Amino acid sequence: MEGSSLLIWGMVFGAIGYGFFSYGRKQKATVPLVIGITLFVFPYFISNVYILVIVGIILIAIPFFVKM
Repeated sequence: MEGSSLLIWGMVFGAIGYGFFSYGRKQKATVPLVIGITLFVFPYFISNVYILVIVGIILIAIPFFVKM
């Protein structure tokens, strides 16, 4: 059960990361671009579902607080 949860959450964060990445590339904004790439990559390194969700939510919130 945990393997399928990791897969689904990884796909959700990857899709959100793609949105941040494409926005950052078109607007030439570094923070959303870097957060998008990070959201692509980080699910590969975290094997606990709860930590995956917490880190993902924190990464999604960063561009709303850091404006560059």
